[in-house]
Amino acid sequence: MTTAPPAQPQTGLPSLGPEGTALLRLLDDTFESWGVAAGARPMTMPPLLPAADLARLDYYDNFPQQAVVAAPLNLAQRDTSPFCQDTGCFPCQALQPAELGLPSASCYAVYLDHQGQQVPERTLVTIVGWCFRQEQHYEGLRRQLAFRMREIVALGSRDHAEAHLHAFAARIVAFAEALDLPLRKEAACDPFYDKGNTKALLQRLSPVKHEFLYEDLAIASVNTHRNFFGDRCGITLAGFGGPAFTSCVAFGLERWLSALTRRHGSWDAATAAVERARAAVPTAPAGGPVT
Repeated sequence: MTTAPPAQPQTGLPSLGPEGTALLRLLDDTFESWGVAAGARPMTMPPLLPAADLARLDYYDNFPQQAVVAAPLNLAQRDTSPFCQDTGCFPCQALQPAELGLPSASCYAVYLDHQGQQVPERTLVTIVGWCFRQEQHYEGLRRQLAFRMREIVALGSRDHAEAHLHAFAARIVAFAEALDLPLRKEAACDPFYDKGNTKALLQRLSPVKHEFLYEDLAIASVNTHRNFFGDRCGITLAGFGGPAFTSCVAFGLERWLSALTRRHGSWDAATAAVERARAAVPTAPAGGPVT
């Protein structure tokens, strides 16, 4: 019997051994299979995105506390601004301008990949990507600087985007019940809109994000963005015109590992629970693909 994950230095960059790696792959295969069965196209996105594109999506205005950027070394400054052994850092003057952003969610890359395109009204994409979040503190697999997020993203009509969330929210609940993993669903607030405009008022009246929490840890979420990303990225609805609506379902994979091992006590018991739940919850959603 293997034990739960050992304590690791709180750098936000924990590693996984063979048992944790196998369970993460099993979970990701499960969530990906849900998307594919619903008609999603699997895609692979880059881990870095142009900072200018993220700025155009108001990312740095809405989530400045999470933002992480990347910059190459300024080789002309190597002699005058070397790596500091005392702080373990390169000084700012040793870096070129940071033109690349490390996104905090996988779905940003999907919207940027579809920018300027027309999409069918029932488009689905599924991806898994590395995400990055600056946190006030880091804690094992619960809160990390870098982690993996599986997402199933809907683009198209308003009805399609809403049906996507309803179908997968129900699947999350059914899967958690089969796992004997008690979750509670709570409204959250991600500020996709300027605080003073009418869309922000609508967001307060009708939340755009609901999280599924185990104890105090959000391990999955369902998110509607209405036509925000469709408008900002010029994604239009084929045959109808106008900006496409989008929504996404997200699974923080390492957070699922934390919740499952905390609930079941060991890697072996958590893995067995996932295998039982996979058998109990069909891959295909009830009623066939999301429409």
